[in-house]
Amino acid sequence: MKSAIAIRHVPFEDLGNLAPVLAAHGLASRYLDCGLDEIDGRAAREADLLVILGGPIGAYEDNLYPVLGEELHVLERRLAEGRPTLGICLGAQLIARALGAKVYSGAHKEIGWSALELSAAGKASALRHLQDVEVLHWHGDTFDLPAQAVALASTPVTPNQAFAWGAATLALQFHLEVTAAGLERWFIGHACEISATAGVNLAALRAQSRGCSDKLQGPAHRVLDEWLKRVLAP
Repeated sequence: MKSAIAIRHVPFEDLGNLAPVLAAHGLASRYLDCGLDEIDGRAAREADLLVILGGPIGAYEDNLYPVLGEELHVLERRLAEGRPTLGICLGAQLIARALGAKVYSGAHKEIGWSALELSAAGKASALRHLQDVEVLHWHGDTFDLPAQAVALASTPVTPNQAFAWGAATLALQFHLEVTAAGLERWFIGHACEISATAGVNLAALRAQSRGCSDKLQGPAHRVLDEWLKRVLAP
């Protein structure tokens, strides 16, 4: 059976609604938890699919969090070998950094739901299923577009919301994996960030999330399904 490894930085930022799609493609999923499991090992390097999930640390903080160096090493090898790799939020930033691009603090934090502006390439990619669909943004950092990467999506706050690199690498700054039930754990785990971010009201964010997360499920499944069909094809 094919394998999917998800590198998880905090327990509540997991595969969420993407897990059933991976199973439907015959991928047996398991997590490698940062701080507990070996990250730079055979499992992550040789998995049929590697997913690097989000987290509250900066992709440039490997002096504080040495595990980031392990993740970068895994990514550098997988990218060089063209192995299917998906990065979400921090995962996307780490892919950008592994490709030599700069990752840094953005001018403003982007927390909440809004639709993406898809590029021409984005409209021709699996992300076309997200046209006019509100997705969750939850980040303070951003990145420059790596050399030879294809920009797929943007928002007014964050010009680089998604890119493809090569035939089998997809980086998403936004979150398409979230569920309404799972987000309650985010609200608790990120309580300090929410209270410290101007313009973010938890009650309003929770109410918005109930409707938006349900509407995101189908399009998110179609995005991952189409992308997996391309990158896992024999």
